[in-house]
Amino acid sequence: MAIRSVAELPVEGKRVFLRVDFNVPLTPARGVADDARIRASLPTIKALIDRGARLVVASHLGRPKGGPDPAYSLEPVGVRLADLLGKDVILTDEPVGDGARKVVADLRDGQVALLENLRFHAGEEANDEAFARALASYADIYVNDAFGTAHRAHASTVGMIRYVAEKGAGLLMLKEIEFLAKLLGTVEKPYIAVIGGAKVSDKIAVLESLSARVDKMLVGGAMANTFLKAQGHKLGKSKVEEEKLALARSFLKKCDERGVPVLLPRDVVAATSLDASQGRTTALADLAADEMALDIGPDTVRGFADELAMARTIFWNGPMGVFEKPAFSAGTFGVARAVAANRRALSVVGGGDSVAAVEQAGVSDGISHLSTGGGASLEFVEGKTLPGIAALES
Repeated sequence: MAIRSVAELPVEGKRVFLRVDFNVPLTPARGVADDARIRASLPTIKALIDRGARLVVASHLGRPKGGPDPAYSLEPVGVRLADLLGKDVILTDEPVGDGARKVVADLRDGQVALLENLRFHAGEEANDEAFARALASYADIYVNDAFGTAHRAHASTVGMIRYVAEKGAGLLMLKEIEFLAKLLGTVEKPYIAVIGGAKVSDKIAVLESLSARVDKMLVGGAMANTFLKAQGHKLGKSKVEEEKLALARSFLKKCDERGVPVLLPRDVVAATSLDASQGRTTALADLAADEMALDIGPDTVRGFADELAMARTIFWNGPMGVFEKPAFSAGTFGVARAVAANRRALSVVGGGDSVAAVEQAGVSDGISHLSTGGGASLEFVEGKTLPGIAALES
């Protein structure tokens, strides 16, 4: 099914509702801590402004409880967006209502309004029809550039679209679909998946799906502990999903039968506490009873890097350890550098921590595509139909 590009839509002089993903971290002083998601949608926003659209930008931020909460106001986001655009951005005092309606009605060609946090209204996540109709009343044309929310059937990503005359995808959304779709088609081999993060339960579906397509899987993070214990290793006080050990054994057996090697950590960086200022590198067999595995060790990093150097297609999602703690971030940074070093491979990195590691390591120019969607990219690669994308098809 075809999805129209924003470039094909007759936006000149029209009210364009642009759904973006500005769910960004804020500083204690209420500034934007990381504007990567805002910058990712700038090409679409600037293209619409340059063509004289009357732009209504909408996003959620955080998890307010279905009502206004100053802690989750989009005000700092609007300030940062105005700085990046070099022009005024008018923030409404509510996502829908008389105040928002007047701001939208008063827009002129090339002007930008930012609706207050969509989740300040319970109708957003409930995909409520009345709320969807209210949002649609602000628009002649609907454009979705929020890939990170495409796996959610909310009012602003699905419900309102049927009430708007024309619809299409923003430049970021189209880029996400283009690159992630390559992973579902015929890819160059070897195809290696690197999967990390905390829980097997969060990612077993994508692991199962990937195991049917990849040549090798590299697994790190706390989820590797569950697989290691399923193999009989003693993990001390490491985080392990005890109730998922049978599932882990079943998955490893399936991969073995398919001839898909699953590489797990050979050594780890351990400590007795998450608050430790430094860790101890140790072989798995020498992990003490009071220690936790909190990162993959340097021997494992070298082994993973050797595998990644031979790959022609790479998908990476999830950190290799407790990435937010400097003492346990070396494994994640090591994998980031290894993925980026292979310039011959198609490399796609998804998930906030993985993307952050690539950027902090200064190697983002070595990655084919950094996905802005964590859960959305996983579900796409799993082969699921994402409601926010399906709603754009015509």
